[in-house]
Formats: sequence, C-alpha cells, structure tokens
Amino acid sequence: MMKTLGIIGLGNMGGAIARGLAPAGMFHMFGYDPDEDTRNRQSDIMHILPTGRDVARQSDMLLLAVKPQIMRSVLTDLEPAIRPETCIISIAAGITLEKLVEWAGQRASVVRVMPNTPAMIGRGVYALCLDHALLTNETKASVMSMFAAIGKAHALPERLFDAYTGLIGSGPAYIFAFMEALIDAGVTLGLARPQATEMVQALLSGTVAMAGEAGTHPALLREMVTSPGGTTIAGLNALDEHRFRFAVNQAVAASARRSKELGG
Repeated sequence: MMKTLGIIGLGNMGGAIARGLAPAGMFHMFGYDPDEDTRNRQSDIMHILPTGRDVARQSDMLLLAVKPQIMRSVLTDLEPAIRPETCIISIAAGITLEKLVEWAGQRASVVRVMPNTPAMIGRGVYALCLDHALLTNETKASVMSMFAAIGKAHALPERLFDAYTGLIGSGPAYIFAFMEALIDAGVTLGLARPQATEMVQALLSGTVAMAGEAGTHPALLREMVTSPGGTTIAGLNALDEHRFRFAVNQAVAASARRSKELGG
C-alpha cells in the first residue's frame, strides 16, 4: 500500500520537494499552505486540504516546510491531530531535534533534515538526523529513500549539523562568490560580461561533471591541468600567495560557528 506524505508549507522549498517527488510516484501527497495562490500552484500534484490538521491526520509522513520562527506554533497547533505512527520531518534551520520532539508532544517519531538551496531545482544535498529513538529501521529507510529520490541524502548525527551548514548549507554562496570573482576577472581582461558569465557557468558545470565521472581525487585532476612552468601553476601560485585554501577553511569554520550560536 502506497504511503501518504503530507506537506505543510508549499512555498519555495516545500513546493520544490513536492515537485521533485511527484514524478517518482512514491506517495499519495496531501498539502496545506495558508496562502491561497501558493496552494493553487501545487494543486495539480497533490490533494489540497482545508487545514494543517487535516493534512496531519492523513499522513504517514508529515513534512513541515515552514519558517523556523513559526515552527513551535505550527507544531503546537498540529499536535492533537498527529498520529503516533506518523513520522514528522522538519526542514527548519536551527530547530533542534529535542525541541521538535517536545513541541510535537513526544507522541511521534521525528526526523530533522537540512537541505541546501539547489534543492529548489532538484539538485539538493540533504543532511538527515535519524537519531530519534522512536524511529524504526523501516521508517529510516523510507525517509532516506524519499530524499535520495530528489538529491543526495546523507545520514548525519545531529552534532555534525553545524559542520554540514558551514560546508554544504552555506556552500552555494561560496560557489556563487567564486563565480562572481571569475566573471569579474574575465571582464577586467576584456571579455564582455555576458560572454564571461556564460563561459564561467560552463566552466563550473563541466568541471563538476568531470570530477563526478572520473572518480579521481581533485588533487590529481588539478595536476592534469598544471604543466610545469605553465600558465596554470602561475595562477595557482597566486592563489597560494593570497592564502586561498586558508580563506576557504576559515569561511566554512565561521559559518559552522554561527550555526552553533544560532542553534543554541
């Protein structure tokens, strides 16, 4: 029998997850969002119900894609409708598993998930905390399969979620900043900005694809491009002079520290 998935919060991230899952046919989906236009945009792939409680009553898995600042009030309102056999899945940043379990009335299993923004185009990397004692092995496998169907899913203990945030959650911003710097460098050397932008986008997508297909350590792939006394080693030496690797390490560490501060 096909499981039911309820989604409360059908905006950017909740809607993207629903859209990603719909073609797989893994679930009968039900949804609710307080905004009528948002509900209507998802009505072609799920049954829209009148209230969040109605969704909770129907759900084997209940995905809460709401903002962290309203998570407590949402869970408090849903608590009477949550069945003990339901698995609650939260993608709210900074809300710990302990808080989620408490707000849900300690009556159902809870999974904490952290996505990153490429999830909005079906290319997300997800960290899943499967630490809750009420989770069965079957439910753990179902949740992992659900997120593996729409991206890359990694089970992590909650203590590593700050590290995930520093590296992967904030990671797209680092990549966009690097892209922007490369584009500006190309414009400085005389390339038209639209052309430089197109080139850099292709550079990054092709390089990532090459790394994935080769299955080789990035250091070896870098060496393939780096001829002795050539142009590439000159550029890499300039990066080293400006402590590029150290700067990246410090950025990830600073983001992880801030994640810990906000979560505390």
